[in-house]
Amino acid sequence: MLALGIEGSANKIGVGIIKHAPDSPPEILSNIRHTYNSPPGHGFLPKDTALHHRAWITPVIEQAMTEAGVTVDDIDCICYTKGPGMGAPLGVGAIAARTLSLLWGKALVGVNHCVGHIEMGRATTGASNPVVLYVSGGNTQVIAYASQRYRIFGEALDIAVGNCLDRFARTLAISNDPAPGYNIEQMAKRGRRLVELPYAVKGMDCSFSGILSSVDAWAVKLGFQGSPESSEKASGDEDGAKVEVEAQIELPPEEGGGESLSSITREDLCFSLQETVYAMLVEITERAMAHVGSSQVLIVGGVGSNERLQQMMGEMAAARGGSVFATDERFCIDNGIMIAHAGLLAYGTGVRTGLEESTFTQRYRTDEVLVGWRDD
Repeated sequence: MLALGIEGSANKIGVGIIKHAPDSPPEILSNIRHTYNSPPGHGFLPKDTALHHRAWITPVIEQAMTEAGVTVDDIDCICYTKGPGMGAPLGVGAIAARTLSLLWGKALVGVNHCVGHIEMGRATTGASNPVVLYVSGGNTQVIAYASQRYRIFGEALDIAVGNCLDRFARTLAISNDPAPGYNIEQMAKRGRRLVELPYAVKGMDCSFSGILSSVDAWAVKLGFQGSPESSEKASGDEDGAKVEVEAQIELPPEEGGGESLSSITREDLCFSLQETVYAMLVEITERAMAHVGSSQVLIVGGVGSNERLQQMMGEMAAARGGSVFATDERFCIDNGIMIAHAGLLAYGTGVRTGLEESTFTQRYRTDEVLVGWRDD
C-alpha cells in the first residue's frame, strides 16, 4: 500500500509518499517540504503562513510524486494533518487533500499531528515501547502507550518549550533561517555562564512562560533586546517597556573577584535558557519512565533534534540502564512522510475520513486517537 501525506500545521508545508508491505519496514519514497521564514525578530502569522502554503502546495506535491517515481494509480489513500496546529495553515492542507481525494478517487484519512510524530519516530529508530517526549513549537508532552491510546502523563501548562525558545530568539532578533531554535542552539554552544532562571516543574507538568519573562528581562537589562550583533542599550520608544521589565527582576550583586554582570553575553543567556528548560524536561521524563517501568525514551518533534537535549536525556537514561532514541531533522521537524505513515497505519485498520468529516481543528489531543494498529 502507498499513501501520500500532507503536513501544513505550522510554517512548513510538506508532502511525503510512503510504502507499506507485509513483513517489511516502511519504505520512504519521497519526503519534500518548504518552509516559510519570517524576518528576524518576528514570528509567523497564520494568514502569511497560509499564503505561503497555498503558493507552494502544488509544486511540493509534484516534486514528491516525481521523486517517488509513482503515478496517481499507485496511490491508495491521501492523508492530511487534521490537527492540532494553526487554523489557516491547516486549512490549506485539508483543502488540498480533499481536492486530490475527489480528483483522483482516493480514500481520505485525517491524521493527528502528534501521533504522526510518534509513529514516525518508532518506525525510524526501532524503539519498541518507549516513554515519548514530544517537544515542538506548539506542543510539550510526556507520553506512554497503554490500551490502544497514547496517554499523556505530563505537559506544558502554558506555552510549549519550542515556543519559549522561538520567542526568545525574537527578543534577540535572531534569524529564523533555518529555524530560530536551531540558531539558539548554536549560540548556546558558545555560552559559558549559567544565569539563574526560574525552574517550574509542577508534578508531571512544566511551565515555561515565567522562564521566558525572566530571560527576556535579562536581555533588556543587558541591552540585547532586538540587537542581534551588538550589546548597545535599548533606546527610543523601547525605554518605557525597558523600565517596566526591569522592575520585574533584581540582578544579583557583582561577584567579588569574579566576572562582572556586564560580561554576560547573549550566548550565555541562550545557554542558560536551554540548560534550564531541558533539565525540566529530563526530570518529568525520568518520572514517567519510573512510573511505567520503561527503559527507553523516544524524543520526537522539532525541538527533539537539539543535540544538547539528546545529550542530557541520554545521560539520565544511561544512569537508569536505559537508552534514548531520536531522529534527525528529516523526521523531527514537521514533514509529510510522518502523516503518510500514520495515516496508512490507520487506513490498514479500516479508518476512512468522509468528505463531510474532513475538517481540521487547532485542538486535537494525542490521547483522543484510537491506536487501532497496535495491540500490545
